[in-house]
This record gives sequence, C-alpha cells and structure tokens, in this order.
Amino acid sequence: MPERRTVALVTLGCARNEVDSEELAGRLAADGWELVEDASDADVAVVNTCGFVEAAKKDSVDALLEANDLKDHGRTQAVVAVGCMAERYGKELADALPEADGVLGFDDYADISDRLQTILSGGNVEAHTPRDRRKLLPLSPVERQSADVALPGHAQEAQESAPEDLPDGLAPASGPRAPLRRRLDTSPVASVKLASGCDRRCTFCAIPSFRGSFISRRPSDVLGETRWLAEQGVKEVMLVSENNTSYGKDLGDIRLLETLLPELAAVDGIERVRVSYLQPAEMRPGLIDVLTSTDKVVPYFDLSFQHSAPGVLRAMRRFGDTERFLELLETIRAKAPQAGVRSNFIVGFPGETEADFQELERFLTSARLDAIGVFGYSDEEGTEAVTYENKLDAEVIAERLDHLSRLAEELTAQRAEERVGDTVRVLVESVDSEDGVIGRAEHQAPETDGQVRFTEGAGLTPGRIVEAKVVAAEGVDLVVTSLDVLEEAAR
Repeated sequence: MPERRTVALVTLGCARNEVDSEELAGRLAADGWELVEDASDADVAVVNTCGFVEAAKKDSVDALLEANDLKDHGRTQAVVAVGCMAERYGKELADALPEADGVLGFDDYADISDRLQTILSGGNVEAHTPRDRRKLLPLSPVERQSADVALPGHAQEAQESAPEDLPDGLAPASGPRAPLRRRLDTSPVASVKLASGCDRRCTFCAIPSFRGSFISRRPSDVLGETRWLAEQGVKEVMLVSENNTSYGKDLGDIRLLETLLPELAAVDGIERVRVSYLQPAEMRPGLIDVLTSTDKVVPYFDLSFQHSAPGVLRAMRRFGDTERFLELLETIRAKAPQAGVRSNFIVGFPGETEADFQELERFLTSARLDAIGVFGYSDEEGTEAVTYENKLDAEVIAERLDHLSRLAEELTAQRAEERVGDTVRVLVESVDSEDGVIGRAEHQAPETDGQVRFTEGAGLTPGRIVEAKVVAAEGVDLVVTSLDVLEEAAR
C-alpha cells in the first residue's frame, strides 16, 4: 500500500452525476486517498461518464482518452470509467475501450477504494455484464435502513458512531448521521439527491434501464445532508432526481416533498432551496402552493414538457397538451408572478407532423418560459422509439431544430426583458477582476438558465444574498444594481 495515493474525479453530465462524484470522493477520502483537482497530478483518474445521448457518450469517451494520454507524460498510472455510461455498457465498453484500465458499475461504488487500489496495483477488476436495473427488486424502506448498498445516488451514510478523525470536509453534520460525501468545489451552491431511478416509461429515454426503478431517500438523510452542506458554507441546495414529483411514493407518501421542503428551508445557514426535474402530469395543487409560498423555497419550476402536441406526447408515452400546459403555467403565475419556468423539448420525434411542430411553436410563443432547451430526436438504443415507423429525415429534423432553437433564443430574451425594472434577490457566486460580480436570481438555476451581472461590485462576496434592481437584459442574462448602491446614489 503506497504511503500517498492520489485520485482525481472528472465529472461529465448532469447534477446527479456531480453528487455521485462527491459521494465517491467521500468514500475515497475516508479510506485515505488524497483528492486532487488536476488529473495529471493523480495516480488514478476517475471519469464519471454520462450515458444519456450520443453527444454525451462521445464526450465521455473523449475524456477517457484524454486522461489516458496523461499516462505517457505525467503521474497518472490508471484511468477508470464510472457513471452512467460505464453502468450501461459495462464489459462492452471495457472491450471497446482498452485505454480504460477499469470500467466500474454502480455496484462497485461501495468498494470503490478497494477497486481503485487493485487497478493501481496492476490487478484486474472484471467489468460487469449490463442488465436492466428496472428488473431488480428494489429494497423496501425497512431494508434500506441497514443495508450497505450503493444505489446510484444513495451512498451509505456514516453510521451513528462516525469516527472523529474523518478527513477535512467529512465532519459529522448536526444530528447522529453525516453524509459520506466530500465537496469538490467551494461554490455556495450544491445539489442534493432526493431519489434515484425512474418508473416512467418514456419511449425516447433509456435512463430507467441503467439507473433502475425510482427509489426515494429517507427524509432524515436528505435533511442531514443539507445540514452538513450548510456547515460547509453552502447557501443554496438544489434537489435533484430523475423525477422529483414522485418523491415519497415508494415510502407510502406521495406528498412527502411538500412536508420536507419547509424543513429544508429552516436549516440554519441555508438561504435557498430549489427543486428541479418536475413532471407536469404529476404536479398537484399542494406542491404548487409550497413552491410558491414557502420562505426560502424559490418559486422555480423545471417542468419536463418535451412537446405540446397531444399525438406526439402520446407516442412519447407522456400526457398533456398545449392548453393544459398553459393552464398549469397560469396557475403557477397567479400565485407567484415572478416564478421562473424552464423546460426541454424534442423536435423531429417519429411521426411528428408539420401541424404538430406548429402546435409546439404555439405553445412556446404563449408560455413565456425563462429558459428553453431544444434537442433534435435521434434513436437511442434500447428504447421503444427505435422501433417506431414514420422516422423523419435527418434534414427535416435539423431544419426544425434550427428554427425552434432560434425561436427559443428570441422568446427567452424577450422574457428577460420583461424583468427589467423588477427587484430580484441575487445569490452572489463569484467575484472576479475581469468578469466582475456574477450571481443568479431566484428564477435561474445553476449553469442552465443564465446569470446576473452586477454594475457595481464593492463589498460583495460569494454566498451573499443581495436585493437588486434589474436595469438591463443581455439575452437570458440580467444586469442589476444592488439596492444599497441605488439608495446610496439617491442620498
């Protein structure tokens, strides 16, 4: 066993992967590994891959190859793939990419330290044979109380008698249990997983096959992790899972999120609680009420619409239509006029007619969304949609994608312009000599929904919440002046 073992975690994909990386980091740090930021400074480079769509899978392969290149002229001795792509393809990925010294699935997470040590010592860790995780029998809530399982996003928390000599960043949280998690940055924002997996059967999505069935975390663990993050200086927590509106259904209470949110907002040090990944068909009045009226819970709605033409939605095995979606938005804005709303959409789905496409345009034009992601349909292996007839030509999909993307850019810029003159609460995230002071308003989630730039930066520090007036818009970004500055100028 070497005296000093270093490891770097390279994270691709979504916020759920970021949490997985911090859980892996927690396990490794607890077992004596030294975490380093740069893969070139690490004995082992661990790449947390994304396996969602072809572009993301390509990025994951590129990252693995880039890390492998370090073995020729640096400290790096081994490159290991983990995450969704590694879980989804297992032995197939290992055979196709010999540059990876190991391909580890979710079941390896609980023993990640031993796995990396074996690889680093020149041993072989057999890659798993992929399987449909939906067919695995989920643990019952009672069984989850004691099982040391490594469900993705459910790293086993530290036990009641947590050691007092845990490495920095792994100190016990308030209460008897502390999350086995190690922060990999100093951002005042962090994601917290509510659940892992998904029980929906959208015909374009392969995620349930490799993430498994929907399994909620215990509220006490979510609350304990949030307390721990607050102790690390986090001011905003973003709740993530494949479908947050389903939280608690497997624990016997589909309204558990409405109960949990006020408790999270009351955690000392937390200034914002944000909920992402909401299914429009599962939105309920009580959840809307809590999201729009609870202090420190931001009125933010990340609604997975995907389309608005009923025929396309049914082919996707989803529900709703333009009018019902607009009624939902009207209900939300009646309670919180400044609420933020974002969504993603797929164009060119098999069988999508010109009339369907125009219906989607009609919805977007009326919806006044703050952020819009648009993707062109492509076959995803293992999904039902691959078997569909009436596939659109690639040229048609590309044309519709380009058209809707330009429309989305115009519409979201208009929505940002509507906010000029409003007063917003901004979380300062960075202070830089070149970029100035950058933050986010309540309607903006990290990385996806634009940002806020201050006209004056004196006295502002990361993690501070500032009341500010919107004085201009730059695309989806806002330019603001703090009310303190405006009041000072008025004197």
